[in-house]
Amino acid sequence: MKIYTVGGAVRDELLGLPVQDRDFVVVGATPEEMVRQGFQPVGKDFPVFLHPVTHAEYALARTERKTARGYKGFQVYAAPEVTLAQDLARRDLTINAIAKDEAGALIDPYGGQTDLAARVLRHVSPAFSEDPVRILRVARFAARFVDFTVAGETLALMREMVQSGEVDALVPERVWQEISRGLMEAQPSRLFEVLRACGALSKIMPEVDGLFGVPQHPKSHPEIDTGVHVMLVLDFAAGQQYSLPVRYAALCHDLGKGATPSAQWPNHNGHEAHGVALVQALSRRIKAPSDCAELAVLVARWHGDAHNAKNMQADALVALLQHVDAFRQPARFEQFLQACAADYHGRPGYEAKPFVSAERLRAAYRIAAQVDAGAIAQQHQGGEAIKQAVLAARCDAVLKSL
Repeated sequence: MKIYTVGGAVRDELLGLPVQDRDFVVVGATPEEMVRQGFQPVGKDFPVFLHPVTHAEYALARTERKTARGYKGFQVYAAPEVTLAQDLARRDLTINAIAKDEAGALIDPYGGQTDLAARVLRHVSPAFSEDPVRILRVARFAARFVDFTVAGETLALMREMVQSGEVDALVPERVWQEISRGLMEAQPSRLFEVLRACGALSKIMPEVDGLFGVPQHPKSHPEIDTGVHVMLVLDFAAGQQYSLPVRYAALCHDLGKGATPSAQWPNHNGHEAHGVALVQALSRRIKAPSDCAELAVLVARWHGDAHNAKNMQADALVALLQHVDAFRQPARFEQFLQACAADYHGRPGYEAKPFVSAERLRAAYRIAAQVDAGAIAQQHQGGEAIKQAVLAARCDAVLKSL
């Protein structure tokens, strides 16, 4: 029985990056032998075991044979005679198909070290095309390793997978898993760049794909193209280390512009309201979690008003604060402002400009939140009377202080 470290741990060590998780492959063992040595079986689809002390994952070397569409359409074969090279051959990219033995020697049958040095994302074998999740993984790695490029033959294979309909077998949970991880990478725009290049974005997120080529007014958007703008917004959010809900909201904030009739371009009057249904449909389809989906709807609907807050009077400011539920969910209100800030700064020449509207909204919130709604409620009867009295008190406080 031989044990090898494989995959991302080896890759990241060679790149000089911190290693998050270590995966191990065991060659020459049976499940019964693993159990006898104290390993705990946990694999459902293939033999995976937890180490009795470290609880790290150890998988038996295996091969896979395609039996149906989708990432679950495989027949797995794990036996002592399966070699390390055979196990590595089923992996997605050459840079993830490098192993290290217990003495520290590297085993690299598919040229992963060469591709690491050349900064290339290249598939290991034609079997890459059997799993549509690999399209998303390549795009995610492009967002993480921003100085890597996708090999031309790999991109061509990804296009074939899209054209053959293999990508249509992706299940929502895996789409969200990979997209959400890609959104949290260093340059998430590269995720969408790769998905567009192979044609997968139009299948997975047609609402986002449809933004490219839609013009905006050059006075307020020097970049003009809506899709380009959204990518700038997304990368700004990443640069600020914003949370996943904020980054997802940044991605979705202008979906309504894709629904504007071309006769109205470059104007997009009412795109905020039009975007709500599109955001909701996208979030349902890819099963985005509620914190992401709800913030994305708020930002899509109210980001235009937020940008205009610098010109708003007290009553309009308080009304906007209520629309985004700032008084009951102040933490989410701050996320709302972060997404709006990314939208503001995600334009050429706006990167360092002060976002005055956000500060005005924050100041209005701080003032209005000091109003004692409980004390006001004791002075009035009926829910609507209390609501109106609290609203009036908040407006009056903001008017006097701003």
